[in-house]
Amino acid sequence: MDHFHREKHTLFSYSQLISGLFLLALGIVCILKSNLGMSPWNVFHMGTINYLPLSLGRITQITGFILIILSYFLGIMPGIGTILNMILIGVFIDFLTPFFSSIDLLPFRFVFLATGIVLIAIGTGLYINSDLGAGPRDSLMLGLSKKTGKSIRFIRASIEITVLIIGFLLGGPVGIGTVAFSLSIGPSVQFFLKIIPKQGRKG
Repeated sequence: MDHFHREKHTLFSYSQLISGLFLLALGIVCILKSNLGMSPWNVFHMGTINYLPLSLGRITQITGFILIILSYFLGIMPGIGTILNMILIGVFIDFLTPFFSSIDLLPFRFVFLATGIVLIAIGTGLYINSDLGAGPRDSLMLGLSKKTGKSIRFIRASIEITVLIIGFLLGGPVGIGTVAFSLSIGPSVQFFLKIIPKQGRKG
């Protein structure tokens, strides 16, 4: 069983973590309001909403909880960052959504899409470099990679294709935004990981 980050961290690590989660949620809401399609996982979340009387934030939390349980049985122990990821992104999404209206003009929809992708990349960089544990979806990826012996890249692609297909079949929003997100998020996150300070543990 892998144990994530039980050592003490600085207060700044937690501030960076929470800031990252807030920006992640803000980016998700921006992409949602662009109405151009969403990331694979959020296509799945939005598709699920078509069949359950729950908000996007609540579905995100429930999915995260299920993934943490699955990851635990695959040998990945959740860290404090994993738990806060599961809880806070959903809270922030439901808090922020009422403040944004859907955009009609196509140029502004693309601006919202691009802004959302950048915010998610920055938020992910802050979250990862806070060094407080993998998120629920990355925990599942790590657990499956460990169990199957397949590369993380292969497992990640397989998971995202699977949830995208399921989400599409459930009526989730697939569009040019889905393609743009999938192509740009990796390089964007790598860029911000290089410039955002990586937090260490005390002692």
